[in-house]
Amino acid sequence: MPVPLLRPFAGLRPAPQYAAEVAAPPYDVLSSDEARVLAEGKPWSFLHISKPEIDLPAGTDLHAPAVYAKARENLDRMVAAGVLRRDPAPCFYVYRLRMGKHVQTGLVGGGSVAAYDANRIRKHEFTRPDKEDDRVRQIDACDAQTGPVLLAHRSQPEIAAAIAATTAEPPAYSVTAADGIVHTLWVMADPARVAAVVAAFDAMPALYIADGHHRSAAASRVAAARRAAGATGDAHDSFLVVTFPIEEMKIFDYNRVVRDLNGLSRDAFLAAVAAEFAVAPVTGRARPAAPREFGLYLPGQWYRLTVKTAVPADPVARLDVSLLSDRLLTPVLGIADLRKDKRIDFVGGKRGLAELEKRVDSGEMAAAFALFATSMEDLVAVAEAGQVMPPKSTWFEPKLADGMVSYPLG
Repeated sequence: MPVPLLRPFAGLRPAPQYAAEVAAPPYDVLSSDEARVLAEGKPWSFLHISKPEIDLPAGTDLHAPAVYAKARENLDRMVAAGVLRRDPAPCFYVYRLRMGKHVQTGLVGGGSVAAYDANRIRKHEFTRPDKEDDRVRQIDACDAQTGPVLLAHRSQPEIAAAIAATTAEPPAYSVTAADGIVHTLWVMADPARVAAVVAAFDAMPALYIADGHHRSAAASRVAAARRAAGATGDAHDSFLVVTFPIEEMKIFDYNRVVRDLNGLSRDAFLAAVAAEFAVAPVTGRARPAAPREFGLYLPGQWYRLTVKTAVPADPVARLDVSLLSDRLLTPVLGIADLRKDKRIDFVGGKRGLAELEKRVDSGEMAAAFALFATSMEDLVAVAEAGQVMPPKSTWFEPKLADGMVSYPLG
């Protein structure tokens, strides 16, 4: 019998009195030093599982076997202490994120590995083998998926109704993180609601990965290895996901800063840019107000750049991140490989345009480019076409917390 596209599972999650300490930022947004500081004096922080090197000597190789062994040791310790508890029966979880006035409410469940392998859970990014390897080792060591994959789905009335009915009840817990984002979790155990959700997702043609391509790929590899080894049960045939309605999700701009002007003087650089863009100096900051418009910051001055000529119909080539690369970064600055070129860096839009000014005015960078945020419909169009976005195309906020609920494979 095929695994449903999204299915309930018996999650491992904090006892309510520990939820505030357990919940932690995602493992991949903190350095080891930052995680060590954040977890200080918090023995139950999930960082002891997601960033276990903080409990080993400074300088430990992040991919050493001892790191993954420490993650499992810390997970077992938290279970033994009753800090983390397994729910008695499969259920879904409703997860609400509140960031200021922005609210998004989604479902935590087990996404089908078979659907991912068949591209029904659709990708839009390449993955790196070394990052996949790291997540495979983490999953295998913990025998659990502890980092959720962020998905998006088209709104559907039956799902919305089940979520609304569940959120009308008291939550299991609500946590306000250090950055002010509120994370609230409800347990959806009602059999009728669970059945309605399973059926509604099964009727969908596709789900879309927003963030978590490496975690998804790693889950697929773990499932394949366990099937090949004759593992019993089918828990490994699903992976931990949180899926939100597309229209509720928020993508911030993902801006670029460059270290030099490729040997050009300021005037020569602006003249070269003018071949493809209308260039207009502005008073104050040039925050793009629409697609095909960019802000350029050089020391002491912002400029508004507007694409002069027609934009391609191809879903990747028409993205603003592609237009900037194809018409400016590569031909003018000689930056062709965004993944490897050390002359370029990326700044998440949540930091604001002031961060771009700071990086340039300090002398660290020569120029900064502010972009209009990629839309969710752009992301869906790329995924539907079976294509991939350029690196650093999307910055999702608010981010999911690690530790709110984990998916045991045993």
